[in-house]
Amino acid sequence: MLHIVNKSPLERNALESCIKHAVKGSAVLLIEDGVYGAMQGTSKASMVETAMKEDISFYVMGADLKARGIDEARVIDGMTVTDYNGFVDLVAEYDKTQSWL
Repeated sequence: MLHIVNKSPLERNALESCIKHAVKGSAVLLIEDGVYGAMQGTSKASMVETAMKEDISFYVMGADLKARGIDEARVIDGMTVTDYNGFVDLVAEYDKTQSWL
């Protein structure tokens, strides 16, 4: 399953809920304000890093990072920065999609 998170994990618990429900082999795509969950050194970074070790893939929308002035160098190691074509590829790759509000 592809999980899509568009809310900031610093303001809402959508990313935390998503990770609790994601299973091995799932992917999480961070878009819009959800990209704050991709940043190193935040209070949520260790939660994301732990999920990555459990074979959950993480992607972050590069255009949304740029729109918020976040340098890609601040993204958690092992997370893939993607573009809109990559977004489409992810939706096509996974048979189910869940958006977290």
